[in-house]
Amino acid sequence: VFEMSITTQALVAPKANGSLKIQDIHLDDLRPNEALVEIHAVGICHADISCLNGTIPVKFPCVFGHEGAGKILQIGSAIRNIIPGDKVILSYNACYDCPTCLSGCPAYCHHMLKLNFGGTRLDDSYTMRTSDGSPISGNFFGQSSFSKTAIVSKSSIVKVPPNTPLQLLAPLGCGLQTGAGAIFNILNLSKGSSVVVFGTGAVGMAAIMAAKIRRVDIIIAIDILQNRLATARTLGATHAMEFNGSDSILQIRTICGGVGATCAIDTTGNITVIEEMMECLGPKGKGITIGAPSPGQKVKVDVFRHITLGRQYIGCNQGDSVPQEMIPILIEQYFNGNFPVEKIVKIYDFADFESALKDIKSGRTIKPVLIWPEASHL
Repeated sequence: VFEMSITTQALVAPKANGSLKIQDIHLDDLRPNEALVEIHAVGICHADISCLNGTIPVKFPCVFGHEGAGKILQIGSAIRNIIPGDKVILSYNACYDCPTCLSGCPAYCHHMLKLNFGGTRLDDSYTMRTSDGSPISGNFFGQSSFSKTAIVSKSSIVKVPPNTPLQLLAPLGCGLQTGAGAIFNILNLSKGSSVVVFGTGAVGMAAIMAAKIRRVDIIIAIDILQNRLATARTLGATHAMEFNGSDSILQIRTICGGVGATCAIDTTGNITVIEEMMECLGPKGKGITIGAPSPGQKVKVDVFRHITLGRQYIGCNQGDSVPQEMIPILIEQYFNGNFPVEKIVKIYDFADFESALKDIKSGRTIKPVLIWPEASHL
């Protein structure tokens, strides 16, 4: 018998490339390791768009959203240290029980794909349904926060201080911790190094801000949009240039003392850009891929040069971040004036989601955040 107790509104995607619509949905009963969260704000991330357009395969109909922030309404019996009324920022889901999670690397959880993209809980049960009882793929990143009220996995929840401005800092849960984590965790950059950031969307801008925090000497921003390059300079880029294939690589090598960069980050997912990124690296250089192309695409690497220069090509999910550790660090950096996300965030009412999606796709807005109107004071 179909029986779900909580009714709420959510932005539902009926099919790949379909027209999204705000509609009533029904939420399942809470499990012991879940909380009910009133969503106040949610960032739109390129992972949402990649799933919406079919680049990353998911099941439809679906409720996306994985940079949610809001207030705890109710907690399951297995949740400790969080109570109703607490402000929270939501991040990715992990089991915290597999060997990788237990080794301190939850971003590479053995159940990562199922828990974040599978559309159901691990036991295949659904967290949301339509008014007639048909299942909706949810539990996206353990949250599906394109919903006014969301069932959220315990692993996805990060309690934050009461004065945290959720409409600005909701994106810390994915895009911003990913870019910052690439600098802090994977590359562990410091003074005396150089980094090239290909693509200055939210992830790239977060990497630039983090590199400035770490006092990296040379921070090169690469993009095809002049307005973004100008913003990148205000956030800490020492150089900014339009991408022009091999000419850009020669320029980068020259800026970096003729030998190439210490490190580089690709946030575009464009195979050609990734291959050029690897060519801008100097000896022992590290190249990181964050932007996700469609599954199955291959990158060509000149193996001889790769060997003789000792380069590394590194995959990066969530910047190797543990959200419960990284998000408080970034909040502190924001309050100290070192992580000025207000320069890249633009706030939209939830009803204006079409404009927000259009603006992120065109590059007009770097990081759109949707808010429910009654939460606009947060």
